[in-house]
Amino acid sequence: MTRSIHPDTDLGTVYLKVSELDRSIKFYEEIIGLQLISREGATARMGVGGPAALLQLEQLSEGAVPAPRRRTGLYHFAILVPTREALGLAVRNFLQRRVPIGQGDHLVSEAIYLSDPNDNGIEVYADRPRDTWSYTPTGEVAMATDPVDIEGLLALAGDKPWTGLPAGTVMGHVHLHVRDLQEAKRFYVDALGFDIVANYGGQALFVSAGGYHHHVGTEYVGGRRRAAAASERARADLLHGPAAGRRGARSHFVRARRARHSVGAVRGRLPRRRSFVESRAADGSRLKTLLKPSATVPGAEGFFRRAHISRPAKSKSRGRPL
Repeated sequence: MTRSIHPDTDLGTVYLKVSELDRSIKFYEEIIGLQLISREGATARMGVGGPAALLQLEQLSEGAVPAPRRRTGLYHFAILVPTREALGLAVRNFLQRRVPIGQGDHLVSEAIYLSDPNDNGIEVYADRPRDTWSYTPTGEVAMATDPVDIEGLLALAGDKPWTGLPAGTVMGHVHLHVRDLQEAKRFYVDALGFDIVANYGGQALFVSAGGYHHHVGTEYVGGRRRAAAASERARADLLHGPAAGRRGARSHFVRARRARHSVGAVRGRLPRRRSFVESRAADGSRLKTLLKPSATVPGAEGFFRRAHISRPAKSKSRGRPL
């Protein structure tokens, strides 16, 4: 029986390919409200203060063009703000700048959706308190897509100044298009140890750590042949650089601050496929696993690039969390 991943597991940096780095930095500063942490060559790291990055942007030397939304890989990444007021301030900024947005009240959260200049999907959302969440008779988290109370959010924002996303903002979850939900389950649940929190038949599977409503959402993209072809195009982009001209997340990190079981146990459960998962055990051991590129990890097409196993130097220090 697979043991659950540690309940404090959360997400780290999301890596995006972009066509024009200056334009993307401006978008994520002015529209989303992130701060530029560092810039080196064709790469920029962005966050909300401090050294930890929510996003890393990489400009492709020959530019990137939007890929079809209904392909395997990134659907959207989701930035979680700490308060409803912070969401209201973000909404007001979107509206004032005339940015097209979508919205959804998911019962457990209120979410706003938009796209960046390279058509990467973005969600900015605020959670409702866990003690207000509802559950189905089978124990799954109850979610829906209802209208958001935009007026209520704007009333909370009032005339307070927009200063960007506040401290406490984190990467809440990622939503992936996959070609096979059973493959997704075998990888994210059976191998990595995430728990199923919502199962929408043959359409979508949401998994998380610690009872969260979801850290990884997987949605069936439809048509294995079409999805496989899209995966090959994305993988060509991954392996050969800008010649493929595809946008999207190059990788994302799942990090465990205090792994319940050893790094070796997780590694032993991983299938022999291309994947990139990074975690840190209690002793500071960092897991990066590179698997064979001949097969497809569900949802990982275009995400995962390189990996290795590293162990910390012998020291009394446990090391910093990822």
